[in-house]
Amino acid sequence: MRIDSFCHILPKPYFDRLLLEQSPAAAYMQKRVREIPCMYDMDERFRIMDRFAPYCQVLTLASPPIEALAGSDRTPDLARLANDSMAELVARYPDRFPAFVASLPMNAPDAALTELVRAVDQLGARGVQMFTNVSGKPLDRSEFAPLFAAMAQRDLPVWLHPARTATFPDYADEATSQFELWWVFGWPYETSVAMARLVFAGLFDRYPNLKIITHHGGGMVPHFSGRIGPGLDQLGKRTPAGEGMGSTQHTLQRRPFDYFKMFYADVALFGSVHATRCALEFFGAEHMLFASDMPFDPEGGPGYIRETIAVLDALQLDPTTRTAIDAGNARRLLRL
Repeated sequence: MRIDSFCHILPKPYFDRLLLEQSPAAAYMQKRVREIPCMYDMDERFRIMDRFAPYCQVLTLASPPIEALAGSDRTPDLARLANDSMAELVARYPDRFPAFVASLPMNAPDAALTELVRAVDQLGARGVQMFTNVSGKPLDRSEFAPLFAAMAQRDLPVWLHPARTATFPDYADEATSQFELWWVFGWPYETSVAMARLVFAGLFDRYPNLKIITHHGGGMVPHFSGRIGPGLDQLGKRTPAGEGMGSTQHTLQRRPFDYFKMFYADVALFGSVHATRCALEFFGAEHMLFASDMPFDPEGGPGYIRETIAVLDALQLDPTTRTAIDAGNARRLLRL
């Protein structure tokens, strides 16, 4: 059995609601999703999933973040609709979808905490998804601290997904990013910086059992272990902490490097053997989860699932390690 721990969906009720939203982000997603029917068409999704049986999926809501779709007056309703719809799919198809990850209206922090409690405690969500920034705000702002505290208390993971668009330019004198570089290089950077900000905010000192699953193999972090190791040992002390979860200054109890290794990562790395090996060597087998990023691939679903399986096959992992990555770690973290 393989448990796909970071794949994406737009449940039909939520997708239909997007058709009513007038934001540019909603319009872009509507256009994009029409070319990927398995995002909302369950028959098409099941047809793809059957090619890889035994195989199941943990559902996470597809980007863009809910806060990119509407103001704080409407995002709580959108989050509730998304979570209700995913919970219904889990209840209807438990063999296909053993769990779902709740989405939150992050531009309304008080409502986000209310929805977290409802989705996890009442609907049975096995974690929550956050994006690497909230409409440009970093996650280490004090207004988001109660969300991390709530997940640590429940001993369930946070899924961390990159958020960056072409409107974030690569150079200060340009208006937009060119050549899709906002995604190719911007997303790994976004992930890495979000991880670092949470580290320096002292998040893991406050909540040592907090579990955060990073998308796409932890971004740049495994590939720059020297910079976040000896580099931050020397240079990381030069800049005092900012607001950092409400603290004007936080002194880390351990090396920055040690905290980065406390994150979890998935193997959704677009079929790259060396990148997967690097992430595995950095985070360790017990902190790696199978994920395909379905259905965002050139074939609308099957391609990255097949390629990710092929990558793990090529690594020739021992049976214990392979079983842990394929499903065991997900079962343990999500308490399935």
